Amino acid sequence: MKFTPTPLAGAWLIDLEPHTDERGLFARSVCHEEFSRHGLNAAFVQQSVSWNPVAGTLRGLHFQVPPFGEDKLVRVTRGSVFDVIADIRPDSATFGHWFSVELSADNRRQIYIPKGFAHGFLSLEPDSEVFYQMTTPYQPGSALGIRWDDPALGIAWPTIANLVIGDNDRKLPLLASATVAAALGKNR
Repeated sequence: MKFTPTPLAGAWLIDLEPHTDERGLFARSVCHEEFSRHGLNAAFVQQSVSWNPVAGTLRGLHFQVPPFGEDKLVRVTRGSVFDVIADIRPDSATFGHWFSVELSADNRRQIYIPKGFAHGFLSLEPDSEVFYQMTTPYQPGSALGIRWDDPALGIAWPTIANLVIGDNDRKLPLLASATVAAALGKNR
């Protein structure tokens, strides 16, 4: 595996290093020792799948509030997505900054998202499937999110004519809202 830091401290791109022969390919996607050498938690306790039948499906930006923050490892097993992370750690030098990457079944790239980041994506083609591994189980009472189009973040999403966005995601608060500030323990 090849680990490449993103501009947001703690978040990494992880590229598989496939071994190929006449049978196809083989590659490791998680190795506790290699993750540990990079200071990453690979103690994944939950795995989830998001299937998106329509191109232009937007999900996010989601996170779990402390003490149930989660590290995530995300990759695409079918199709492709425009994947976005936003640093929402109140004391971070990059608070409010975002980073994006295209994840696809073809490039097999993964993104490691540490606690204190919000995550979302936009499916770029029909029948896209996203595979998540998390270090903390889902806790409904601590799940929160930030609006995908929050002007304070200014995420440059690809232009899609007909976005598919769930009602829950449409109703998410802005990063500057009292709800989010209280959840992050930030006094505004």
